[in-house]
Amino acid sequence: MKDVLFLDSMLTTKIITLVYWLFLLIAVVSGLGKMFGGFGGMTFGSFLWGLVYIVGGAIAARIFCEMLIVLFKIHENIKRLADREG
Repeated sequence: MKDVLFLDSMLTTKIITLVYWLFLLIAVVSGLGKMFGGFGGMTFGSFLWGLVYIVGGAIAARIFCEMLIVLFKIHENIKRLADREG
């Protein structure tokens, strides 16, 4: 707890996992809404667009969260190098 209170450890990397699952949930809900919602009912085109929303949203969420994790890993490695030299 001391590490978190005095900013010695990164809390954000733990939160990114929660954000990733939240993004996945949003992608699935919006994809299902596109598939089955709307004024025209369910058509083949809306079904395909819903699949595109789900798959594209899942891939985009994964790429976004992985890029954030990479930034924090770079920070950890630079901090480790600075501690080793200093």
